[in-house]
Amino acid sequence: MTSTSPAPVPHSAPSVLDPRGTALLEPGARLEHLGTASTWAEGPLWLPAEQALLVSDIPGDRVLRWSEAEGLVVHREGVEFTNGRTLDHQGRVVTCSHGRRAVERTAADGTTEVLVDSYAGARLNSPNDVVVASDGAIWFTDPPYGISVEVEGHEGHREYGDNFVFRFEEATGELRVVVTDVEEPNGLAFSPDESLLYVADTSAAPTPGNGDHRLIRVYDVLTGVRGGRGPQARPGGPVAKNGRVFATVERGLADGFRVDRGGNVWTSDGDAVTVFAPDGTRLLQVVVGEVVANLCFGGPEGRDVYVAASTSVYRLRTRAVGAGLWWL
Repeated sequence: MTSTSPAPVPHSAPSVLDPRGTALLEPGARLEHLGTASTWAEGPLWLPAEQALLVSDIPGDRVLRWSEAEGLVVHREGVEFTNGRTLDHQGRVVTCSHGRRAVERTAADGTTEVLVDSYAGARLNSPNDVVVASDGAIWFTDPPYGISVEVEGHEGHREYGDNFVFRFEEATGELRVVVTDVEEPNGLAFSPDESLLYVADTSAAPTPGNGDHRLIRVYDVLTGVRGGRGPQARPGGPVAKNGRVFATVERGLADGFRVDRGGNVWTSDGDAVTVFAPDGTRLLQVVVGEVVANLCFGGPEGRDVYVAASTSVYRLRTRAVGAGLWWL
């Protein structure tokens, strides 16, 4: 999604909304402005081997890279409108491509391969955000923004007729629908033990036929059963059940988010980042001054929160550690 935002506020201090939030911050922590180089910054990912950050500039159709040594620079161009990304357990970058309507993977030598681009014979919409579970399966959201927002991909239509969350198992090639009750699923993340899946609904965004949701929903992740009943039943892959509203954001959209090892959810919230406790209580909020798309944990100890917000990239020093950072 593309947005027009006010000028950045480089050194905002977080507001503590609940006493528990104080323990999540480094003393004196303030938001740092790291660089301005994008139209709509999305999909931040920390690369531990390079001590660098990747960020998508979707309308610019390029990937930016930030490091302490080089600052924020253009890394790749003509990337087919990439959006969210994550690392698999071999350290390869798994990326959502609006332009290719696919989830793809980039190896260390720079070669890119499409992992999955269709469901039941129909093309995907425009994969948006992605996580890799501890079993190696790839979970991703598939809203329509890359085929309905002119500057975010290529004009198209929803060939399977909906917007789902999928689970892809590369070993078997199985692509399975795991969430169907989110109008336009966007960001997603697991709880630290992967017993819960959080999914953002950004159907309040200005797209055709949208709704008015500004929600993060949460699901129980359970082991499914497939292939018969009784003694002949075979255990299936995980499924997401018992969906309910986890939180409603107040300033804008819960576009993208990450979870720390304490189970706290760090989410975009319009022009701010808001942190929710596992029980849904607001703990912290930091006003960025630009509309925030997404964020990630990174840095040498996984304690720095990197924020992709419209034109710029920011950093917040915390005491929290990102969940699921296998490289730690």
